[in-house]
Amino acid sequence: MPALAEYPFAPKTFHTADGHCLSYLDEGSGPAVVMAHGNPSWSYLYRNVVTAFKGEYRCIVPDHLGCGLSDKPQDYPYRLRNHIDNFTALLDYLRIERCVLIVHDWGGAIGMGWAGQHPERVAGLVVLNTAAFRSRQLALRIAVCRWPLLGALLVRGLNGFAWPATFMAVCKKMRAEVKTGFLAPYNSWANRVAVHRFVQDIPLQPAHPSWSTLVEVENSLAQLHDKPMLICWGGQDFCFNDHFFAEWKERFPQADSHYFPDAGHYVLEDALPEIMNLLPLFLENCSGKVD
Repeated sequence: MPALAEYPFAPKTFHTADGHCLSYLDEGSGPAVVMAHGNPSWSYLYRNVVTAFKGEYRCIVPDHLGCGLSDKPQDYPYRLRNHIDNFTALLDYLRIERCVLIVHDWGGAIGMGWAGQHPERVAGLVVLNTAAFRSRQLALRIAVCRWPLLGALLVRGLNGFAWPATFMAVCKKMRAEVKTGFLAPYNSWANRVAVHRFVQDIPLQPAHPSWSTLVEVENSLAQLHDKPMLICWGGQDFCFNDHFFAEWKERFPQADSHYFPDAGHYVLEDALPEIMNLLPLFLENCSGKVD
């Protein structure tokens, strides 16, 4: 892949139990900060966070299988359980005993799926426009991408999920070179397989294959109630709207919550300066709990 704007990193590779290559960033040294992205983003989402903190912290950002620079197998299950298992295996491989976890979008269910099972390894949590609990809410523009035949044509054939996110998920116009960075890994039908499968894997009913896994993740949140939490929320998110923000605050009333009314789903793009003003103190306060 050619050089991408604001992404001067050398990704590393981890082999999953089934032999697939999982790409990840491991930059800097010090207390660990682990970041979990969602769909249709990849580790590129956290590029500015890594650049800012790699001088003081060990910044680890995996690309979920099928995303970013990771392998994109065409016959893989791509279920929530698979992503949690891969995430867990990577952190075990890297011997991450304690970390601050930052989650966004699908990274919420994946990252919290790991955190709730390993609360003793969590020093703090940063929540960015995401969910890790059941909801029947689904934006129509996402629901359409789940329809049989039409969904595959839109998402994989016409790039009708990753490409619209570059303007629907932000309030500020995304620079052309940044848009190129977000879209670079998803340049063909085959390379968009996980983008589509993530959309299909949203569990809205008990019969869905990932419903029981999401219930486990939701129930495990109770194990994290005593953890420091910073919530940074974009108020113009059409997907994870104010309903989800309110639920996070209800579940974690002790959280330090910040609402950015003029930021969208990609809150790190629209409210980066404001969030970067909050993160240093939060990480510093958690660092005494990080090995």
